[in-house]
Amino acid sequence: MPDTIENTTSSEEVSLTERAARRISELLAQDAHKGAMLRIAVRGGGCSGFQYDFTFDDEKTADDRMIARDGALVVIDDTSWELLRGSQLDYIEELIGARFEITNPNAASTCGCGTSFSIG
Repeated sequence: MPDTIENTTSSEEVSLTERAARRISELLAQDAHKGAMLRIAVRGGGCSGFQYDFTFDDEKTADDRMIARDGALVVIDDTSWELLRGSQLDYIEELIGARFEITNPNAASTCGCGTSFSIG
């Protein structure tokens, strides 16, 4: 498996929409995040058992996988990757606010806010 996955489309991979890639690139271009990557992790907790965690990180560890699209860099650790396999990260802008949204085929159920999920 390669370290960097460019614009993935396989059902086994994690992909970024064009909107998500554009927003990540915008965030990474800010002075506070120059040289960083967006890290997506799955942690225990939330109202459904697991929750998505988004942070900025300037280091890639040995167990990370990297996704690159249109200048956006995302890292995901191997354990989280298994829970996110086949997922798509999108960026949604609505009147009530903007957010990153993960469509995860491994989630048996999700909470109302979309930030936590359970697996079946």
